[in-house]
Amino acid sequence: SYIVKKIVEGSNMALISDAGVPGISDPGFLIVRTCLENNIETECLPGPTAFVPALVVSGLPIDKFIFEGFLPAKKGRKSRLEKLALESRTMVFYESPYRVIKTLDQFSQFMGEDRYVSVSREISKKFEQTVRGSLSEVITHFKEKDPKGEFVIILEGKKE
Repeated sequence: SYIVKKIVEGSNMALISDAGVPGISDPGFLIVRTCLENNIETECLPGPTAFVPALVVSGLPIDKFIFEGFLPAKKGRKSRLEKLALESRTMVFYESPYRVIKTLDQFSQFMGEDRYVSVSREISKKFEQTVRGSLSEVITHFKEKDPKGEFVIILEGKKE
């Protein structure tokens, strides 16, 4: 489309929606994805929850997603991961810095190391960061750089 072409050519553009947050219930994620594919960073002005901006900048389809929040710490975790491995919608999780590597490792174990993930931390704060890639790439990143802050994990659903 014209907007995507202008973004790729390097024009300064803002994505504004009259239907709330761009990308939620509209095709705005296609523009975000195109920006990411062309190494153009995206930002989303945060609202009252951390997961919405993380979801919007993930580059994953967000027309249908599920919010899981924090996974069970122990009891029921394995069975929940087994069910989520079959989920085709984009998945949203919250995680603490103390368990983020363990959670990503378990996602890799149950869903495959090539599954795409976007991990955001410290949304709307000074040290906000988003790391995107395959589970194996993102796990390596956080094993090399000590995870700090509160995390939102956006995980690709199973391809149908």
